[in-house]
Amino acid sequence: MNYLQREQNKQRWFLLSPAFLFLIIGASGPLLIVIAYSFLKPGDYGGVIWEFSLNAWIEVILQEDIFDETLGWADAHLVIFWRSIKLSVITTILTLIMGVPLGYFIATRPGIWKEVSLFLITLPFWTNLLVRTFAVQELIRNQGVINSFLKWTGLIENHIQMMFTDFAIAFGMTYVYLPLMVLPVYASVARLDFRLIEAGYDLYANRAKLFYKIILPLIKPGIIAGSILVFIPSLGAYVTPRVLGGGTNLMIGNLISLQYGQGRNWPLGAALSLTLLIAVVIALIYYVRVVGEGESKKNA
Repeated sequence: MNYLQREQNKQRWFLLSPAFLFLIIGASGPLLIVIAYSFLKPGDYGGVIWEFSLNAWIEVILQEDIFDETLGWADAHLVIFWRSIKLSVITTILTLIMGVPLGYFIATRPGIWKEVSLFLITLPFWTNLLVRTFAVQELIRNQGVINSFLKWTGLIENHIQMMFTDFAIAFGMTYVYLPLMVLPVYASVARLDFRLIEAGYDLYANRAKLFYKIILPLIKPGIIAGSILVFIPSLGAYVTPRVLGGGTNLMIGNLISLQYGQGRNWPLGAALSLTLLIAVVIALIYYVRVVGEGESKKNA
């Protein structure tokens, strides 16, 4: 590397330094504060006491008996963790079942119909999440559209209780995050070489074999990307479980908010936030490994 190239690199780094500084302060700074808070003691009325303690991390999965001070499982936290993982997986599966055919359908439309379909899929993103969640509420509440229709057709006599249940949360998150599954699948199908499908037809493969042997392996990166994009925000969802689940069907995001609000236990809220972050990082590492292995096999 000659002198001129070194000077050009120095100039580039100098020009990029404000952006790097902003990222460090804006991204790393709050994370470091949360990490520090998770190892401190809670204040009496919120805030923290600057004394080192591991109690917050212990309280994530364990709780102390108020009578004999023995440790036992934090059943409430474990139930919320299980509900969050369960509903996130259910949401991912439901969006996958609906998103893959829809993404394939949009990608194979001719001309302007493809653009119109993409516009309709992305249209909900132009509306606030809270407004969309209230729209779902109007569908599934006791006097909502679904119950009113079922009563009108005579299929039911009394309303079906759908609000404030796990079903309501899964239904709402499926509606909210469906575009995040459709768009990556659409991108994968759009890059698909349809001559391979024609070759499969020439070799007398039926539709099922074409899908499982040709289409599915080729669009696998889009499916995995969509699954990650749906699973991660579902795991930390706050608005949808709060509105549709009420105060009883909490998820991790609601539990974290509760600790910073009514609970006044900021270290526990920080420890729960980092637990959620660790789960997200594990999911991302899995995605990178699976996609990386797939690309390596494809290029081999």
